Amino acid sequence: MTRAEKVTISLPAPLLDFVTQYQQSHSISRSEVVQQALQALQDAELAQAYREAAAEMRADALFDADPSHGLTPSTEADW
Repeated sequence: MTRAEKVTISLPAPLLDFVTQYQQSHSISRSEVVQQALQALQDAELAQAYREAAAEMRADALFDADPSHGLTPSTEADW
């Protein structure tokens, strides 16, 4: 299990109310609510990075135009 660090955070009242309500309705701790929220944020950031990388590859005309990726056929004798 990963070692947990204790931190102190400040939340606006509406967010704290949401955390408390979520915590109670899901029978989990405040820490678990924050962990789930941060994991969702991290997942969203990773998904966005993958979307951007895919868009860059689609925009690069050479990416699919050259399936050999610049390599030329050779034989073992060429080595």
